[in-house]
Amino acid sequence: MEQAPYFSVVTCTWNSATYLPECIESLLQQDFHDFELVFVDAGSDDGTLAYIDAIPWPRKTVLNGVRGGISKAMNAGIEAARGQVVMHLHSDDYLAHPRVLSRVAQVMARGQGRWLYGRTLTRINASISPETPDFPDFSYGRLLSGNIVPHPATFVERALYQETGGFDETLKYAMDYDMWLRIARDWPPVQLREFLSVFRKHGGSTTYANRLASFDEDYRVRCRYTAGMPLTRLSNALRYWMRRRQLEPSMAAP
Repeated sequence: MEQAPYFSVVTCTWNSATYLPECIESLLQQDFHDFELVFVDAGSDDGTLAYIDAIPWPRKTVLNGVRGGISKAMNAGIEAARGQVVMHLHSDDYLAHPRVLSRVAQVMARGQGRWLYGRTLTRINASISPETPDFPDFSYGRLLSGNIVPHPATFVERALYQETGGFDETLKYAMDYDMWLRIARDWPPVQLREFLSVFRKHGGSTTYANRLASFDEDYRVRCRYTAGMPLTRLSNALRYWMRRRQLEPSMAAP
């Protein structure tokens, strides 16, 4: 029986032919090859599936016609994955350089934690810049104040996903934030202060196209984890309403 790969890279697709090649090329260029590709497609009809079929990688799984939202798709990818560590790299994002997987494997092999996250770059058209100007030290209290864990630069033991029940399929935008809050209560992450991925912002990306709904769902998720913490809840509520008033015009704009 073939030995399970170290990484499972789960990529959810739906008519992703425009951006998927750059995502896959960043994986094929890695200097660490002990990984599998797991594609979860919602029913593409733009050539995405033909492109996936032609990818020259021996360890490849394709799940077709998985509908019901991104949370369900990511859970399906985890269920199909065989690797020790899972990364969700969406079809419009890509790895920052060819040494990402080898670097993450090196750090996680030290056994300091069951999940890890690094920094991301943001790409808007041809412009690339750090997603945030700083990279604050992780604490659960800071996570309760806002999602500081960038999804495309996060690596989680597959067993940890399974133990926590996977992503909440009732959530459309903040499923990753909810997951980080769940697993960080018992397992604080390792921080890697390096750029690991590039997050592409464009009008078709789900969170960017639904910025106001995403902002509101983030806040509702935050409230789930602050029961019995009245001061934290009050602080979060005040921050939420202030930011909503400040950001609503631009977030509501197309």
